[in-house]
Amino acid sequence: MSTSELFRTPPRHAPQNVEILGPLRSGRATSRAALAKATGLSPSTVASRVEDLIAQGHIVEVGHGESRGGRRPRHLEIRGDAGLVGCIDLGVDRATFGLIDFAGNLVGERHLDLDIAAGPHEVLSFAVAQLVDMVEQADVPSHTRLRGISVGVPGPVSSTTSRIVAPSRMPGWNGVSVAEVVQRDIQLPVVVNNDANLMAAGELLDADEAAAFANQVFVKVGSGIGCGIVSGGELYTGSNGWAGDISHVSVPGAAAVPCSCGRTGCLDALASGNALVREMQLAGHDVHTVEAMIALARDSHPLATRLLRNAGVMTGGVLATIVNFFNPDRLVLGGVLADSAVFVAGVRSTLYADCLPMATEQLTVEVTRHQGTGGLRGAARMFLDRVFSTEGLPPLTPAP
Repeated sequence: MSTSELFRTPPRHAPQNVEILGPLRSGRATSRAALAKATGLSPSTVASRVEDLIAQGHIVEVGHGESRGGRRPRHLEIRGDAGLVGCIDLGVDRATFGLIDFAGNLVGERHLDLDIAAGPHEVLSFAVAQLVDMVEQADVPSHTRLRGISVGVPGPVSSTTSRIVAPSRMPGWNGVSVAEVVQRDIQLPVVVNNDANLMAAGELLDADEAAAFANQVFVKVGSGIGCGIVSGGELYTGSNGWAGDISHVSVPGAAAVPCSCGRTGCLDALASGNALVREMQLAGHDVHTVEAMIALARDSHPLATRLLRNAGVMTGGVLATIVNFFNPDRLVLGGVLADSAVFVAGVRSTLYADCLPMATEQLTVEVTRHQGTGGLRGAARMFLDRVFSTEGLPPLTPAP
């Protein structure tokens, strides 16, 4: 499949079209009458905008809804086969690739080992090749095209320039524009965000949960530690994209372990997966992955259990300040360390011990239900939010 065959820029929408697309995407409204009620627009305006969106190929009528005494309403849905989003969730030593249609359905995924230190050009060229191959093999209608790419990276991303800034585990990536590099291989719109932010966004796709947990903190605890914040049902990134970065918060009373930021005693240097594996190796144990360490703890290995519990306690101590300040409805743990019951127990017990009772009265603490695909779900949401907005997608950056 050639670049020209893959490329088609989604149209930009009028404000009233955006108002209609929102409830449709979340599932809060699936008929013209329900859309009028959800948006406050007049029935005639909704009918006109629905016809516009049907003509543009973004929504489709798929049958009849439930009758409430009159004529049965026509059921409306986002048209999934209108396009595909290629999603890339990069980690330090592995990556997940996914194809998600415009209705939010995951139609294909791959999980592969990958060394982020190989550099942006090698890594991103490999990632694009994976997506193109996945499109060619996907079981989707022949007219369904790849419409854009959404990338998550394990480092800070400026919300003003979309460039990666001072990443601690991505040598050679500082100042890199992911969009510019990707567009050397394929001419498609590209959006990029921090991986923890995308995982936080991935928790919001269920309409009922998004309404019930409008204020959330998502913590990714893997090779490194990251955090994404949802406020009022929307991803919050702060004034320039750094909101939620807890990796370099100092842990009170902790050992002076050097951190990549130049300081000592940072949470990432003490409680991340890489830090724990290093401690196991220094103690003379032949352990090379976090998964292997978690397996040892499940088999009651004393050192592995103690390190994981202590990491949970340190992480919970840092999060207690955030919970006291932000008062979220929900705290979600994701990443490989969230698979450790010992780690999760350390986080939970410390939170409830260190937080004010008012802050935890309605707080739920749980492990993500989208452990392998949360980043992909969030990446697709970020891209589709841009598609179904008045601003649309950013223009292509000319390849040098």
